[in-house]
Amino acid sequence: MAPDRMSTMQTKSRLGRIPTRWCAPALVLTLGIVAFVLYSTGTFDQWKDDRSLDHACDSTLAQGGLRAALHSSHLSAGSEGDSEYLASCSVRNAETGPQRSSLEVKLRWSSAAPPSADLSWYNEDYNGVRGQAVPLGHGWSGIARYQGGWQVMVALDCQNQKNKALVAYGDLHGEPNSATLAGLGRVTTETAQKAAEKHGCQVKAGERLTSVPPSRLGTPDTAKPLKQARGSCVPLRGLAPTAAGNGVPEVMEYPADAQTPQVNCYLATPEKKPGYGLYAYYGRAAKDFLTSEGDNLKAGRGPTYGDKEYAWATARCPRSAQPAVFVLYHLYDRDTDTYPVAHYSAQFAASALKAFADHEAKLRGCSDVQIASRP
Repeated sequence: MAPDRMSTMQTKSRLGRIPTRWCAPALVLTLGIVAFVLYSTGTFDQWKDDRSLDHACDSTLAQGGLRAALHSSHLSAGSEGDSEYLASCSVRNAETGPQRSSLEVKLRWSSAAPPSADLSWYNEDYNGVRGQAVPLGHGWSGIARYQGGWQVMVALDCQNQKNKALVAYGDLHGEPNSATLAGLGRVTTETAQKAAEKHGCQVKAGERLTSVPPSRLGTPDTAKPLKQARGSCVPLRGLAPTAAGNGVPEVMEYPADAQTPQVNCYLATPEKKPGYGLYAYYGRAAKDFLTSEGDNLKAGRGPTYGDKEYAWATARCPRSAQPAVFVLYHLYDRDTDTYPVAHYSAQFAASALKAFADHEAKLRGCSDVQIASRP
């Protein structure tokens, strides 16, 4: 072989070996630079947070509405690890100070025994307006309620599984406004829908929630004359003269909604204090209410403890083996430690409850309203 050709081949061979010698160190250097960029720019943390959201609540957490609910686009999720629920998870934002907020979502089947935390709402029904709940509307069988914090509850009946529903709870911790409540409502309802589909429960969902009414009854400006009732108290309008004679000429009400699992109507005094509270419970809410307070009612006791004055009734409703429950309580005002209506009239209570229950039953297609006898 000619010397020049051999020299050329040796040179090419050396050049070909140079990249091989430097390949591993160069790769390590490149990976180090990439890692530095990912960490320094927060890209890795964002990827990790996004994965945590994707896997939250057994991969059923609906992310639409999360950013509105928590005032932030920097969110991370974790498991609550609560074995009492089908799934549970929490989501937090990365803010500090007043903007720091979080929400929790819990899912369970209606056929499972409810955890005690889910029943704590019902033992306040006789206490002013503490048992109130706002209908979600938009075709959802759900409510929003406040007791030191906002919670949205929705129960979706399984169309293909009799007497079974997917129940979801969303709790918001932080300073709420109309946007955050709408976000909480959307997260809760859409997570319930995703979870139901994942587990083969065919449901009839409502429309996408764009708002959740933040209104809370109880302040004087929420009262109006009974004859002006247009919502949940409308069945009592015919009792306006009798109601005035019994010290409750005013009402506090929510809009009528044939899908909501809980209905509230309050009869108020001339001083705008709730004196009687009327409640209707359907489906899962009725079952939970009876689990919490049924024994007290049947035994002639009020909610949780003590002798309370009340009346209650039941009705059979379509598409549910659980009877609806209607209750009237003589309300106690914890702020003044008094009853705004000093004298409880059992006769008036019975007539008000019957009017309320008959109207609600007709609205829902229920039948056989039965006023329960006191022991």
